[in-house]
Amino acid sequence: MSDPQMIRIFDTTLRDGEQSPGATLNLQEKIEIARKLQAMGVDVIEAGFPITSQGDFDSVYAISQEIENAIICGLSRCVPRDVQRAGEAIQKAKMGRVHVFCATSKIHREKKLNKAIDEIIRISVESVKQAREYTDDVEFSPEDGSRTELDVLVQITQAVVEAGATTINIPDTVGYAVPQEYGHIFKYVREKLPMLDEKGIYLSSHCHNDLGLAVANSLAAVQNGCRQIECTINGIGERAGNASLEEIVMVMRTRKDYFAKYTNRIDAKKIYSLSRMVSNFTGLSVQRNKAIVGQNAFAHESGIHQDGMLKDRNTYEIMDPLDVGIPESKLVLGKHSGRHAFRDRLNQLGYQPDETLLQRSFEAFKALADKKKDVYDEDIEAILDEQIGQTRVLWELDRFQVTSGSGVIATATVVLKDSTGAKCTEAATGDGPIDAVYSAIQKASGVKVILEDYTTRGVTGGKDAQGEASVKIRHGDRSVRGRGLSTDVIEAAAKAYLAAINRIKSASEATDSGVHL
Repeated sequence: MSDPQMIRIFDTTLRDGEQSPGATLNLQEKIEIARKLQAMGVDVIEAGFPITSQGDFDSVYAISQEIENAIICGLSRCVPRDVQRAGEAIQKAKMGRVHVFCATSKIHREKKLNKAIDEIIRISVESVKQAREYTDDVEFSPEDGSRTELDVLVQITQAVVEAGATTINIPDTVGYAVPQEYGHIFKYVREKLPMLDEKGIYLSSHCHNDLGLAVANSLAAVQNGCRQIECTINGIGERAGNASLEEIVMVMRTRKDYFAKYTNRIDAKKIYSLSRMVSNFTGLSVQRNKAIVGQNAFAHESGIHQDGMLKDRNTYEIMDPLDVGIPESKLVLGKHSGRHAFRDRLNQLGYQPDETLLQRSFEAFKALADKKKDVYDEDIEAILDEQIGQTRVLWELDRFQVTSGSGVIATATVVLKDSTGAKCTEAATGDGPIDAVYSAIQKASGVKVILEDYTTRGVTGGKDAQGEASVKIRHGDRSVRGRGLSTDVIEAAAKAYLAAINRIKSASEATDSGVHL
C-alpha cells in the first residue's frame, strides 16, 4: 500500500448502480460514463457482472480496452464459470481486477446457500486462486459481512488473503449496520489479523442505504482502517441505493479538520456534470433536496438565509457550488456559433465525442438554435446525452399533427420515416394528445408495447425552454427507456416513445440474428 492515508474510490455505478429498478444503460452510455469516471480520478471502476449476460460481458470487455488510468473490475460469484467469464472480460485491461464474493452471514449460509462455514471458506479460496490465474489484483467480499459473526469474518479473511486476495471488502449488503458498529468490524479484523497491514492488503467498505446510513458507515470504516470506499454516482443502486460518491468526497473535502489525514484523487469539479449524465442515461431523477447535486442543494428562499448570503455566503453555504462543477454562467452558444466552438464547449463540459457523434450532436444543436434564442449548457448536455443514448434508428419522426380540445378525444396523425427513407402515415385517437400520438406511432411502427412510465421536465427556464421527455415501455418480457428533446413537449414525448421502440426493435432483430442482449 503506497500511501496509507490515500483512500481509493471504487465506483460501482455501472454494476450495482445499473441494478437499480428501472435503470438500463447501453454500451455507448456505459463507455461515456466510464470515460468521465476516469477523468474525474476514480481509482477502480466496477464495469459489470460478466456472467449475467452477453451485454454485461461486452461492456466490461469494451471498457477494459478503453480505460487506461483506472482499474477495471468485473464481479463474479464463487462459481468457476463466473470467475472464468470475469477473468476473460478484463483480460485486455491495462489494470484489471476480478471481484469474487460469497455469502457468509448465518442467515445467508442457512437460508440461501445451505452450506457450512468450512465449505464456504473452501469455495472462496478456490475462487480466489482461480481469479489469480487471470490477474494479480483480486478482491474478495464476504456478502452480508456486517451481519457475519466476527470470528467467521476473521477466519475467511485470513484464508482468502493466503490464497492471493489483495483487497478484502466487508459489505453492509442490506444497509443494516450503524456507524459505530460498522467501524468496529474493521478495527476488530485488523487487530486479529496484523498480516493485513504487513502485506499491504486493502480493506474496503461497500454500504447500502436502507437506513440512510451508507455514507456515515463508509466514513466510520475509513476511521478504522478502511482504505477503499465503494460507492455510486447519485447514490443509485439496489433498493435504497449505495453510498453516494459525491457525498463521500465532499464530506472529506469540506471537513478537512476532521478528516485531515485522509485524501483521495477525485476532481470534485467534475461531479455535477457526471451526476447529470448518470441521471439522464438511467432515467433516475435526482431528488431536489439531494445533498451536493440536488436542484435545491445551493438554493436559498428564506428571507433570513438570503440576507445572510448577501452579507457573507459562508453564513449559509459550507461549500462553493463551483467546487462541484455547478457553473455560475450557463449561457454559452447561439445559432451563429460554429462547429469548432460547439466542440470546444463540449470539451469544457467533459465530453470527448468522436466525429460521428460530434456531427450528429452539432446538427441537433443547430436545429435547436433555430428554435430558441439562447442555448444553455444544460441544452448542450441534453443533446449529447440524447445522441449517445440512441441505438440504430429504424424509425424517425418525420412530422405529426394533433387535434384536441377540452373534453374532446384527441386525434393524432403521425408520419414515420424508416432507415430506407420510406414513409408511413397513420392516425389514431386517444384520451389526450400524447396518448393519441403514442397509439399512432404503434400503428405505424407495428410494435405493440405497454407504457410503464412517462415523465417530463424543463431542461432550462424560459418560454422557449427545451422539454425533455422520458418513457419506459414494455414489450413482452423486456423493458426499455427512451428519451426525447424538443421545445414542443408533445414532440419530445413522441421522440422519447420512438427512441424506446427503436431500442426494442433493434434488440429483437439482434436476438433473431443470434446475438443475445
